[in-house]
Amino acid sequence: MRYLLDTTALLAHYRQELGWEAVQALLEDTAAEITLASPSIAEFSRRMHDLGADDSAIQDILDEYRLLFDDVVAIDGSTATAAYRLSRQAVSHIPLTDSLIAAAAQMDSAVLVHRDQHMAAIPSEVVKQQILG
Repeated sequence: MRYLLDTTALLAHYRQELGWEAVQALLEDTAAEITLASPSIAEFSRRMHDLGADDSAIQDILDEYRLLFDDVVAIDGSTATAAYRLSRQAVSHIPLTDSLIAAAAQMDSAVLVHRDQHMAAIPSEVVKQQILG
């Protein structure tokens, strides 16, 4: 099965916060394909910077994580259009970056792994989800 980690799942794993064990189990599952949407790279980096990491440390962390992912899903025009449609189907407002990440999961037929209240606004029949914690 394919899984796309949202930035919140990546942060939970890195910081060993609520839900990190579930992410670790996915990373250890040899049958699981783990992907990341390209906007999560920027979002994760910004959050790590806010937490005090310097650019060199952030790059080292990203390099280590990239070894664990089967793919980084790029955002193209079709995915951007899907993000718009997805945001219209949500029961409440979803920030743009979150809608792009969720659309990447949808377009990639992946389960979106997250602990983000915004993502929970997306109906499960639109995007399959695994909510951490």
